[in-house]
Amino acid sequence: MSRIDKIVFATGNKDKVREIKEILTGIDVPVLSMKEAGVQAEINENGTTFEENALIKAKTIWNITGGLVLSDDSGLEIDALNKEPGIYSARYMGEDTSYHVKNANLIERLEGVPDEKRTARFVCAVAAVFPDGTEKVVRGVMEGRIGYKEAGENGFGYDPIFILPKYGVTTAELPAETKNEESHRGKALREISKVIEEYEKAE
Repeated sequence: MSRIDKIVFATGNKDKVREIKEILTGIDVPVLSMKEAGVQAEINENGTTFEENALIKAKTIWNITGGLVLSDDSGLEIDALNKEPGIYSARYMGEDTSYHVKNANLIERLEGVPDEKRTARFVCAVAAVFPDGTEKVVRGVMEGRIGYKEAGENGFGYDPIFILPKYGVTTAELPAETKNEESHRGKALREISKVIEEYEKAE
């Protein structure tokens, strides 16, 4: 009998929760946001890497709920800007600043930078803390480049300025199914799904 009856995902971002649920369809237990699980917590993300921050979040919520807790920390690295905004992607220019403003600022900072030097990647680290306290962190990456203007309505955050060369469009212009297949979060969540399956088999 599995000890996993639900997964609490340590986030309050409803767009992220929707995307996570779409990707984790192969897991046959409910995936709950912190709000859905009735959990409130102040999380001090003071790590220096995506992996450290993901684990801080997961451990904070696991200490409250037990069970299986997942968390991710993700962000955009732009090579021409010394990998900014990086781990500060959500807090770049202030957490309450709209992404239209953030995206416009990044495009402005890249003025005059040619296509071949506009390389960037989305990085996602997903941390899992299992019922017995076992910890595991995986990473997914999606390589691309920064466009010259926002395009597309399907994504959120920095999606409208992030072009996937394979498709020649931004990740906000891709259908959700295609985006989830290619995305940093999709890759990391599929990897953590395998880890969860192995954990359950070993019980």
